[in-house]
Amino acid sequence: MAGAGDAPITSTSNNGKIICLFDVDGTLTKPRQRISPEMDAFLEELKQKRPDIHFGIVGGSDLVKIAEQMGSKDANVAQTDLLEKFEYVFAENGLVAYVNGILKGKDSILNFMGNERLQKLINFCLGYMSNLWLPCKRGNFIEFRTGLLNICPIGRSCSQREREEFAIFDQEHQIREKFVEALKEKFGDEYGLNFVIGGQISIDVFPRGWDKTYCLKYLEDFDRIYFFGDKTFPGGNDYEIFTHVRTTGFTVASPEETKERLKDLFGIP
Repeated sequence: MAGAGDAPITSTSNNGKIICLFDVDGTLTKPRQRISPEMDAFLEELKQKRPDIHFGIVGGSDLVKIAEQMGSKDANVAQTDLLEKFEYVFAENGLVAYVNGILKGKDSILNFMGNERLQKLINFCLGYMSNLWLPCKRGNFIEFRTGLLNICPIGRSCSQREREEFAIFDQEHQIREKFVEALKEKFGDEYGLNFVIGGQISIDVFPRGWDKTYCLKYLEDFDRIYFFGDKTFPGGNDYEIFTHVRTTGFTVASPEETKERLKDLFGIP
């Protein structure tokens, strides 16, 4: 559904320069899976039918992971394919920004925090996760990215089945929600960080203001920004951009729902 106070889902032909901006997991793809051929074909059809509309992606993952999900099945050309498909590609919440295939900006959480603070944060996370009892634990519990840290209690090397089992367990026991509260209490005020739930299994950690609204500085010339995301609730990694004054936000629960929202928005049967 559209965010509170958003414009109704109507024709956009007379609303100036327009962009559709998409989250990835749960919006264009199932979590950490490739975009389906049907959804890929639909987006290409939409671009053909509405050449006046611009398209972009804003994800918490790094460019490699986004390309794995959205680009060619051939890993050697996936990144090139992604940057050709979408005019605007914002990885790591927009901290790594590409416009028409050209890198326009890149910021580092290491430069923001410094090594000492970063290590204190990582040590706390490792200690906290060592005391969690989960259905299983695998590897890659902390992923250091350019603009953020991705904290994963189960470990990002889990299988798809294990990922789904953790998501159900997390819903029941609020593992990530409690973890976020502990992080806020320990570091939030002193370090100036945000801690948000992302995807099915992880928490994103980044400086305040480095959420998905960071990408909006590259979209100053757009009159209408339509954002589609699944984690639009408070504490979700789509919340800030979903509620931003410059965007019209739509909450979706699956790629199929995204497709239907787009059909309604642009009057496609």
